[in-house]
Amino acid sequence: MSATPAVDALDRRLGTPGDEHPAYLPSALTALDRQEAFPADACRVLDDFGLAAHYVPATAGGRLRDHTELLQLLRTVARRDLTVAVGHGKTFLGAASVWVGGTPEQARRTGASITAGSVASWGLTERGHGSDLLAGEVSAVRDAGGWQLNGEKWLINNATRGDLVCVLARTSPDGGPRGFSLFLVDKRQLPEGAHTCLPKVPTHGIRGADISGITFHNARLTDDTLVGEVGAGVEIVLKALQITRTVCAALSLGAGDTAVRIAVDYARHRSLYGRTLAELPRVRRILGEISAAQLLAEATGLVASRSIHALPGEMSVISAITKALVPDLAQHIIDRTAELLGVRGFLSEQYADGTFAKLERDHRVVAIFDGNTAVNRNALIDQFPLLATRYRRARTQPAATTATTAATTATTAVTAATAVTAATALGRDLGDFSPRHLSLISSDGCSLVQSLPEAAARITAEADAGRLPRETAVLAERIRAEADALHEELAAQRRTPRDVPAESFALAERYELCYAAAACLRLWLDNPWPAGRAGEVPAAARNGLWLQACLRLVLTRLGHRLDEAGATAYDRLADHALDVSGATSLTTLLPGPASRSTS
Repeated sequence: MSATPAVDALDRRLGTPGDEHPAYLPSALTALDRQEAFPADACRVLDDFGLAAHYVPATAGGRLRDHTELLQLLRTVARRDLTVAVGHGKTFLGAASVWVGGTPEQARRTGASITAGSVASWGLTERGHGSDLLAGEVSAVRDAGGWQLNGEKWLINNATRGDLVCVLARTSPDGGPRGFSLFLVDKRQLPEGAHTCLPKVPTHGIRGADISGITFHNARLTDDTLVGEVGAGVEIVLKALQITRTVCAALSLGAGDTAVRIAVDYARHRSLYGRTLAELPRVRRILGEISAAQLLAEATGLVASRSIHALPGEMSVISAITKALVPDLAQHIIDRTAELLGVRGFLSEQYADGTFAKLERDHRVVAIFDGNTAVNRNALIDQFPLLATRYRRARTQPAATTATTAATTATTAVTAATAVTAATALGRDLGDFSPRHLSLISSDGCSLVQSLPEAAARITAEADAGRLPRETAVLAERIRAEADALHEELAAQRRTPRDVPAESFALAERYELCYAAAACLRLWLDNPWPAGRAGEVPAAARNGLWLQACLRLVLTRLGHRLDEAGATAYDRLADHALDVSGATSLTTLLPGPASRSTS
């Protein structure tokens, strides 16, 4: 359950607050932000470390074997600066379609280019069309020996700096789901005049990032630039988004880490009315609550990233949940920290070199990447009928009518349970990622949420045995009841693709919270928290403190009114956060560099 050697090594390379690598000094990064200048020196440190090799699957010559490690690596960068993480990490997003839909030879060629230093970008969106990929006007027309690419892609990260651009282009005049194809364009191989890079677009956050555009002018492409089959572009993109949306959680987790650290440091050192803020009950409650929110976000991100390997067929659901919920939780943490900091949260130079003010602006952009929150919740809404049916089937488990059906049902249940455990048992090795198992619709529903009733029952057994407080079991049972009621509402939803009821989005948000609760329950049950020595498990794991606080936060966000006595879990979390003598901090479930005290 510890951080990997690569994560530990990167963390040491970048340094800790007060002892940063020169390129990661907060004053230097905020100065670049004011100048809207790209953080080239900081990205060069990542190049020298070899981070780009972790964007490339091992089967294509890189070091990517575990997407959870990649999540933690990008989180390590995002904890220092979101602009750097966005600018450098975009290469993974730009190449993801090749890993999902390209030929082995194409993947190896692309992998070699990226590990050698090439920067990749993803040319999906166009001016005026936003997230509507089927409205795209950039066209690729067949001609003798290849294709001619024409049109403009806009608001593209690394469009100017990038060497490789994975472009979604219309290959059928009529468009439609099978009317678009993907092309991996190497700008360096295009003749002069075949493309024009558009000016950098000023942005509110990540000001130094290369958010620009590119126009193609009869750019000649050879057949080997085609990724996948003609007409398969949208399908490949949607499958690749299942991976990139999940990995994007790293940006929010890193931002949350920094916000919690700033809040704790401020509370410890700021005095008011003769005592520090940390001594005020209201401030301690805020610190505990944002710590619980960060742990809830991490639980969601960890299980989701492991599910890329363990439950690839369900990633259409899991990625949508993760991309909607984790940025939402991180923004909540940032907003509560801003409330605590007051005017200092708006100072761009005088307080903490303007780190928080920059963080607050930068993170608001994260929710837009790879489909905004509404787009992801709509993707979840599309699967409500299947989610409701699969949950009901797992909940009731009706008697099979024949021996064959009974055997099939039992085998399916065992397979799902094994896959969920693989996703939640952090010490278990994950198998290789298999892109061919990705699906646009999860025919199995969401196995993690479907395991929630059983997990709640196991938590009750833990409480009965005295291994958890009774309050934890009560919270788990209330969430189980909420999940049962929610799935009845999902089954009753009536909609068409162009007529999505407003209440469906509220139901999607509730489903996300049930997923996060299930992730917490299974992480507690499937890992040896109570058995580990004090230095090997987070202090907040003792007696299930983090679990109780996270479950309470889920119920609060679901609209439940809870008694004040149970809220002391937040206060006890604050005690751990403020205990700088401890070996670990509170904002990670994984011991290692991210958990070391940085105060």
